[in-house]
Amino acid sequence: MFQHTHQQYEGVDFGARDLRYGELVSCTFIRCSFANGSLEEITSSGCRFTECDFRGAAFNGSIHKESAFENCRFAGANLFVAKFDQCKMTGSDFSGANMDGITIVQGDWSYTNLRHARLVRQDLRGIKFYEADLSGADLEKADLRDSDLTRAVLAKAKLQGADIRGADVDGVDFQTFAVTGLRMDKEQAVTFARSYGAKLG
Repeated sequence: MFQHTHQQYEGVDFGARDLRYGELVSCTFIRCSFANGSLEEITSSGCRFTECDFRGAAFNGSIHKESAFENCRFAGANLFVAKFDQCKMTGSDFSGANMDGITIVQGDWSYTNLRHARLVRQDLRGIKFYEADLSGADLEKADLRDSDLTRAVLAKAKLQGADIRGADVDGVDFQTFAVTGLRMDKEQAVTFARSYGAKLG
């Protein structure tokens, strides 16, 4: 096990290194590659990853607290039972990533690509999904209460049994997904009715 504190790296390729069980505290990584790397059970706290490549990397059981992953690529990464606690993930791409058993505690997931992500029964309360692409995502029975779904793309997303009460749904196109079994509050029901052209007195 290793620990890096207050280190800065730019353009470094960590892909071939074994980073399992490591601890990263307040480190900065700019345009570094972790592609196909071993990051199982790694912990990061207060770190910043900008435009880093995590494609195909193994993050199983890793824990990240108050770290930022901005415009990073996680395509095909394995995030099985990984935990992201109050992290900033803006603009990152998770296409094809395994997110089974992931834990997301609040945080900012604006502008992320979560197309076809499997987030069944996930507790996603209070998370910012501003303009996130959740098209085709499986959100069945997910708890999205008080989240920010402003202008999020939910085309063909599965929301059976999901709960969006208290969530900001400004700019969400309700005509692009089935709302059967979706729990919403009165204000959202009004927004939904208006999206179908209803005139409410």
